[in-house]
Amino acid sequence: MNQSLLRTFSKYVTLNILGMISLSCYILADTFFVAQKLGAVGLAALNLSIPIYSVIHGLGLMLGIGGATRFTILQSQDNDRKANIVFSTALRTGIALGLVLVLIGLLGSSHVSKMLGADASTLPLTKTYLTTILVFAPFFIMNNVVLAFVRNDDNPNLAMFAMVTGSLSNIVLDYVFMFPLGMGMFGAALATCLAPMISLIVLVFHFAQKKGRLVVRESKLAWNLIPDMFSLGLSTLITEVSSAAVLITFNLVILGLEGNSGVAAYGIVANLGLVGVAVFTGLAQGAQPLMSRSYGMKSLDLARKVRRYALITSGIIAAAVYFGLFVYAESIVAIFNREQHLEIARMAQEGLRIYFSGFFFLGVNIVVATYLSATEQTKDAFFLTMARGIVVIIPLVLILSRLWGMRGIWLAFVLTESIVTAITVAVKRTRRKRLAFSLEV
Repeated sequence: MNQSLLRTFSKYVTLNILGMISLSCYILADTFFVAQKLGAVGLAALNLSIPIYSVIHGLGLMLGIGGATRFTILQSQDNDRKANIVFSTALRTGIALGLVLVLIGLLGSSHVSKMLGADASTLPLTKTYLTTILVFAPFFIMNNVVLAFVRNDDNPNLAMFAMVTGSLSNIVLDYVFMFPLGMGMFGAALATCLAPMISLIVLVFHFAQKKGRLVVRESKLAWNLIPDMFSLGLSTLITEVSSAAVLITFNLVILGLEGNSGVAAYGIVANLGLVGVAVFTGLAQGAQPLMSRSYGMKSLDLARKVRRYALITSGIIAAAVYFGLFVYAESIVAIFNREQHLEIARMAQEGLRIYFSGFFFLGVNIVVATYLSATEQTKDAFFLTMARGIVVIIPLVLILSRLWGMRGIWLAFVLTESIVTAITVAVKRTRRKRLAFSLEV
């Protein structure tokens, strides 16, 4: 039984990590090509735009993970009809949210750019990038929704292939649009926006082959299911939205400390960080269907076993990632520092070595939050995600940046993740003691 579970866990997790790495390369590819073509100003403008991408991505993940969690629980209880109504509702809700974002992109991207900290030098590039990704927001959201459901419908191979295909197309199109065609920042944004459309085309094969139990039902919008999906996927949304809030806070604080050069250095670290976060998100999302399925079958011990596998895996990944970045920090930064700006190189190298030590705790926090959502412990998942996303990190950034400048900013992330892990462990021990006491009584 253990070998069979471990084999299934390894399959889901490996495929999903590969897929999420590919998905995160949307922004990393932009970072590389923008740095090569537009230099430090382009890199700063891109980093100012990333929070909005995080919000779009988070809305898609909330609907996808929340809906797919309920879908899997219902399937494990042999309620296919309601499970597919959940899918249809998630799709329609995603399209509606996407259209709202399209209006914001067409009417308010200039105002949003200024709110994010764009100045005279970065405003034109920031506005161009934001307008483009907001107009294509429905496709980003739809892609995340369909990916989650296809993966949970026992087809992680196709989900991974769709993500990889989208990512590779983004890299190719980034180069074509920015260099041979000379489309600048608009080319970078357009390449990113076409990637989820290509991924969706690949995902259509899941429905064409009719191998799974997932179908789109022609039914009225099930309004009562929307709060349930939001609740189950809320921790994922908060993770992305809080990342956006933190990124905005970091950008504004860094602008005051080091100007656009500091923002460019932070952009290198933060965008590499997005890939690291994607690895842990891929691990957690790969484990989520197994956790939800076990929970739906009333086997909480099995769900906990999957969680244990995921926590061990997160520790191994964190060690490998940190070792590689610590040793090769100088070479990695040089890839994104075309102008060989010495101050950007210094800040980014120090940032990589400090910031990524927080990944040992980050992996634990993401896995635990996903486990809580997958087993319908939504309040605990919400608390954990809010603590690491906003409540702890923003005050620490403001305080530590005053004490130690850029070094304090890097340390704020590390301390936040370690504090939240400590809180999680303390709460778990307290509950265990209460349970033991109640049993004795």
